Amino acid sequence: MGNLKNIAPVEDFNWDSYEKGDSYSDVSKDDLVKTYDETLNTVKDKEVVMGTVTTMNKREVVVNIGFKSDGIVPMSEFSYNPDLKVGDEVEVYIESQEDKKGQLILSHKKACATRSWDRVNEALEKDEIIKGYIKCRTKGGMIVDVFGIEAFLPGSQIDIKPIRDYDVFVGKTMEFKIVKINQESKNVVVSHKALIEAELEQQKKDIISKLEKGQVLEGTVKNITSYGVFIDLGGVDGLIHITDLSWGRVSHPEEIVQLDQKINVVILDFDDEKKRIALGLKQLTPHPWGVLDAELKVGDKVKGKVVVMADYGAFIEITSGVEGLVHVSEMSWTQHLRSAQDFMKVGDEIEAVILTLDRDERKMSLGIKQLKADPWEDIESRFPVGSKHTAKVRNFTNFGVFVEIEEGVDGLIHISDLSWTKKIKHPNEFTQIGAEIEVQVLEIDKENRHLSLGHKQLEENPWDVFETIFTVGSIYEGTIIEVLDKGAVISLPYGVEGFATPKHLIKEDGSQAVVDEKLQFKIIEFNKEAKRIILSHSRIHEDEQKSAKKEAAGKKKASSKRKKEDKGSSMVSGSVEKTTLGDIEELAALKEKLSGK
Repeated sequence: MGNLKNIAPVEDFNWDSYEKGDSYSDVSKDDLVKTYDETLNTVKDKEVVMGTVTTMNKREVVVNIGFKSDGIVPMSEFSYNPDLKVGDEVEVYIESQEDKKGQLILSHKKACATRSWDRVNEALEKDEIIKGYIKCRTKGGMIVDVFGIEAFLPGSQIDIKPIRDYDVFVGKTMEFKIVKINQESKNVVVSHKALIEAELEQQKKDIISKLEKGQVLEGTVKNITSYGVFIDLGGVDGLIHITDLSWGRVSHPEEIVQLDQKINVVILDFDDEKKRIALGLKQLTPHPWGVLDAELKVGDKVKGKVVVMADYGAFIEITSGVEGLVHVSEMSWTQHLRSAQDFMKVGDEIEAVILTLDRDERKMSLGIKQLKADPWEDIESRFPVGSKHTAKVRNFTNFGVFVEIEEGVDGLIHISDLSWTKKIKHPNEFTQIGAEIEVQVLEIDKENRHLSLGHKQLEENPWDVFETIFTVGSIYEGTIIEVLDKGAVISLPYGVEGFATPKHLIKEDGSQAVVDEKLQFKIIEFNKEAKRIILSHSRIHEDEQKSAKKEAAGKKKASSKRKKEDKGSSMVSGSVEKTTLGDIEELAALKEKLSGK
């Protein structure tokens, strides 16, 4: 108790007010709140303000911004600054004045981004030159760090020259101009090329003002495309079209020039503003036709390389820029329609004969078949009428077979000259394309380069023998192989075919004969010249009926005497035997004759 101090009471303390809940006497509560608010900062959400670091731990940084409570910022947002300490001033972005726990939420990262966005917009407004760090490659260009914002640098905006190796720029700090900002998507596009274009513009004007057609300039190969080469003339670009690179044919400009190569070019043309400049390289050398050997003439043999192929022929390069056409008709003596690709291909080295030569028009036609003798020159001695040969079937028509005896020597076998016996409707029934066939020369048409050929002539005409076998009235077994409107085709012995009209196909019971049916047929007509045999099945039983009627009539007449009946019977019997058995015996004899022959 000795340590207690005597404290004097407040003389004017209002105990009544204290009991009512008022702690203050003379000062109103509203005044106190007003005084309190004035001592603190008034802040709004989504603002950037300065604050002081008050405490730190591994996870959070506590920042005082002069508000009624301190704010919290994740430590991860200061990972770029390991030297951060209590008392440092930092920019923070007010995310929320109070979260669910009543805590002030701040962000240092968003504060930096907001400040950077303002600086980027200011740089675009004022057309400032800013510095940026190239972080990495991306599709179509590079990613550049500008004020902490990732901006896009298109490949075309790195330099005035096309860039072939982007990787050399990664990690470099360069100067840029901001050329475009998309406020909605927060995208920033920068350019380094824009900085150097201004100084090049004046340089271009000086060069363009001095350009003249026919002027020869030195340039650098800037870019190579499939259609031509772009040349840098010192800030001004010109194009050498692929056709102006060389007098010869060029598949791709890379065959003639290389990137960064320095070459002399001639100005061929330009537009009024001199923005499109056409250049030439081949024009610096004389045209090859102008220096072509003056001694070269029609009939001379030349060597060359196949440079272009077409169905109708091939272009042969004799020397660079001098070409001749070998038409497909001049590749072989054969008259078959063939493609030039059957004879040669691009890159082949060939020999040819000059057929026409026009130095003024710069045209030349060549031939390779002329290197061989014309097979029709001595056709009569090599393929005389009556000679026999082996030919190759090339083509069919409805009327015959086209064959080739040797290259350039063609002929036609008429459909009627294929077989003595078979009735051929189309040649493909007899042979096939690509097959070999034996032929005999029947006629030579040298003027039209055509041979008439035969195949059946290699064998004896069997119709000479058939004439003695298939006599009118003789009977043979035959098979119906085809039924037509006008009748039926019947296969007979020895591969012969006959024909019967519908009325001759009626059987004894009145029915009509059908396909594949085997029947006896009587020969009622034989025409050797037309190779025609007309048959009848009906005639056999009709003749038998007539004979039977005659026999019945004979019996009636011989009612008085038995002798007469025997005589009549003998006559009928003899008649039937003559029609049937006699014919069969004759056939057997003729078969033997044919077999012997």
